[in-house]
Amino acid sequence: MLDQALIALASAAGMAVAQAAGTDAWRSFRERAACLFGRGPAPDAARAVILERLDRTAAELESADASEAERVRDQVAASWRTRFQDLLEDMDDADRTQTAARLRDVVSLIGQASGGVSACGESIAIGGSAHIQAAHDAAAAVKMGDVSIGNPARPGPETQAG
Repeated sequence: MLDQALIALASAAGMAVAQAAGTDAWRSFRERAACLFGRGPAPDAARAVILERLDRTAAELESADASEAERVRDQVAASWRTRFQDLLEDMDDADRTQTAARLRDVVSLIGQASGGVSACGESIAIGGSAHIQAAHDAAAAVKMGDVSIGNPARPGPETQAG
């Protein structure tokens, strides 16, 4: 049985497969992910099977139309999460520790390729620079955690020097 950290890692790896497909990072990602599965009595055969599965996954994601893309992405992530969990569960502690470290590196490829930003709910994630400006008597602000950055209050009678 895997601990929560390894289950979370397997889940992140499953999501990384869904995110990487069709990107510039895909080739490197798929090669490194396949190497994780290339073990046992026939490592080359195991690696070839995973490369084929990854290619089928990428084709499935690319062929999904816009109305079903999110559902397909979720299914792909869940399927690969299970594969990564099975991989880790089938190892002894030493191999599991080493493979988990390599899997973290593979997952980080996608974070680096995507700028390492994410958002959910009403959040906005920006990878790079942002310019926020108010115009035409509007207000503009950005809130980051406990820090707010924005336009200062308009000077009124109480703030004007006399």
